[in-house]
Order: sequence, then structure tokens, then C-alpha cells
Amino acid sequence: MRIAIIGTGYVGLVAGTCFADSGNDVTCVDIDERKIRMLQAGEVPIYEPGLEELIKKNVREKRLFFTRDLAEAVTNAQVVFIAVGTPEGESGDADLQYVLAAAAQIGKAMKQYTVVVDKSTVPVGTADKVREAIRAVTDVEFDVVSNPEFLKEGAALDDFLKPDRVVIGVDSERARKVMGELYSPFVRTENPVLFMDTRSAELTKYAANAMLATRISFMNDIAALCEKVGADVDFVRKGLGSDKRIGYPFLFPGVGYGGSCFPKDVKALVATARDYGLELDLLRAVERTNERQKKLLVNKATKHYGSLEGRKFGVWGLAFKPKTDDMREAPSIEVIEGLIGKGAQVIAHDPVSPHTAKRVFGERIRYASVPYEALEGVDGLFVVTEWNEFRHPDFERMKSLMKSPVVFDGRNVYDPARMRELGFTYYGIGRR
Repeated sequence: MRIAIIGTGYVGLVAGTCFADSGNDVTCVDIDERKIRMLQAGEVPIYEPGLEELIKKNVREKRLFFTRDLAEAVTNAQVVFIAVGTPEGESGDADLQYVLAAAAQIGKAMKQYTVVVDKSTVPVGTADKVREAIRAVTDVEFDVVSNPEFLKEGAALDDFLKPDRVVIGVDSERARKVMGELYSPFVRTENPVLFMDTRSAELTKYAANAMLATRISFMNDIAALCEKVGADVDFVRKGLGSDKRIGYPFLFPGVGYGGSCFPKDVKALVATARDYGLELDLLRAVERTNERQKKLLVNKATKHYGSLEGRKFGVWGLAFKPKTDDMREAPSIEVIEGLIGKGAQVIAHDPVSPHTAKRVFGERIRYASVPYEALEGVDGLFVVTEWNEFRHPDFERMKSLMKSPVVFDGRNVYDPARMRELGFTYYGIGRR
């Protein structure tokens, strides 16, 4: 099939590359000239394991192309995906200006029947708005489809190539056949393609992310209670997760969730409900718990030291999760801003995101090229992202480098009893 992808952000790049790798001719469009030049040269503006190699392969084999010319890409396309940003508006709702602008441009460029697919995360009713925007500028036949993405940063290629499910909202049999054919290479292991109406598909994306965010915040509330009553959250988590009705995923307590999806999507779902006269009190509580959790480590440090003025701290992990350089809504931002705000110095290390961090913090913190460099002469260490390389460090070397062997473990990476045996003062999340 001939496919156009409007937007070369995280979703657009992954989708376009994977569609190309399954034999389609894919043209990815972006207005950012610098980004297009980078991609044409085989350079990838985001970090995602395996993505750069797959892009280079499909560019070399002439199935994947990058351009700024939307009209050229759309004119011959059978399917056009809208994968542009939907930033958070002032009231928490999703800003659709880029989606609707793309829809109007697509409508003007179409020359034949086209399936236009909302791939961006958009609120309920967006497919109707996209349809109206296209109808206003063309008489060419088209259908609008909702096809939300369910990609985990750090595992996006596997998620796309071997999905748990594919959700497709369609209103016509013609569009259903096109989308079924397009996704057939990815569901040969019997994982389902779930066809439904467009509004149900749009809501499914928000509901899924809101449920996962709820599990995280629920577990963080339980962790707080564990600290108060003298229980250990790790035992509680195992007891909960072993119940087949519940399971283990997303029951790990920590310093809160971040990234491009959970914070924005929870807010957008709350805003959508409010537009319809409904208050989602549970999700508002989820947001409050998450904001509280991001402040937890600095609060623990303040309680331990009394004052943080003039102290120096190391931070391991800046990205909101491992295997990505994404720092959108990352807990590390709240931790580091909290430390700086109380007069402390910070030296931080992350395996892949120092360039992203410099856009956030500038020169207000120091950046260590290796983990141990971030420990030299520090009063304590904050572990904020659970990268694998932080799990089994040389603890004796850590102690020798640190001025004071205090560890604030925001992801419960280490065993508390062992840390204390090794001579560390250890603070975890919900640990005895």
C-alpha cells in the first residue's frame, strides 16, 4: 500500500518505519526542515532501541521516504495517518489545532478515495471534527478512522510489530477492509484486531492509560500507608499481584509516572468528562497522588538533613523511564527543581538523555558522563530512573566516592537490608 504519515514525532516515526518494514511504500511528512534533513541522512531525533537501524534499512531499500511536501505525499496515498502533537490545553483538554490543520491540508491534496486515520491521541468526537474539516475543502470520497497507538517507549518496535491488540474505529465497510489488510502482517499470531465505532476507539486509548495511571497511583498510596504502619510494600505488592484478577504489571511503587501519555491523557479524560457535566473524582485523585509522589524524595531528604542549603547531591536517571530519552513530565524534573530550590547543588547522570536534560536545566546542574562521576563528594544519591546499569553497582566504590553514604531510592531498586549491612543509610518507597 501507499501510505503517508503526517508528523515525524515518536508515534509517526515508529508507525511509518514499521509499515515500511512490512512492504508498504511510506512517506513521512514534517514541517521541521532540520528534522527532515536529519532523517534523510539516517539520523534519528529520538532515542528508541532498534529504530535507527530499521529506518536506515527501509530508506536504503527505498520503501521509506521523508519530505516537507504534504501535498505530494498525500496525492498518491491510499491511507494517510495523522500523527501530529495534541498538546495539553489550558484546562487540561487536548489542543486539536494541529490535527485539524493537517486534516484540512489532507483534504485539499487528496485526488482519490483515501482512508484518513487519526493516530494521534485525541478526545472523543475528534473523528467527526476531522471529517468536517476535510469535507469543507473537497468533494473526493474518503473515510475517517480512529486507530490509537499503544506503544511503550523503550519497547515501541515490539509493541507495533507484535501488538497485544489493534484497535480500529471505523464507520464504513470499505475502510474496514483497507485497515484489516494493512494490519494483517502484525496479527498473524491471533492477537486481535478490534473493530468498533470511532468514538469507542478514541475513548479506549484514554481509558487504557487512565487505568494504568490509576494502578500506579493506587500502589503509591499503599506504599505511603506501608511506611506509616511499618509494613513493606514489596511483600504487599507480591500478595496483590499473585491474584489472577489483578496481576503484577504497573504495581511497582515509585516517584510517580511521567512521559508523554499518562499525565496528559488523564488530564484530557477528566476535561472531556467535565465538558459533559461529569466529575471523574477517582482520576482527579490519581493526579493528586502522582503530584505528591514526585515531591516525596525531596521531602525525605529535607527530613533527613534538616536543611539542604549548600549540600551536593548525585542523581541517577533523568528520563521518565528506562530505554528512552524522553523527559516530558519526568519525576526527575520535580526532584532536581526541588533540590535546587532548597539551595543544593546537583550532578546528574543518565545513559541517553543528557542532551534532553540540558534543554530543561541548562547549566543549572552538572552532567556526569558515567554514574560514578555523579557520586564524587556528594551528601547523598537520588535514584530516579531504574536503568539496568544502576541495579548492580560497586557499592564499596560508591561509599568511597560519597561524602555521606545516603541513598534515596525512588524505584526500590536495592534491597534495604543489604544496603544497611553495607553501611548505607537507605530510604525507599514504602519499605520498612
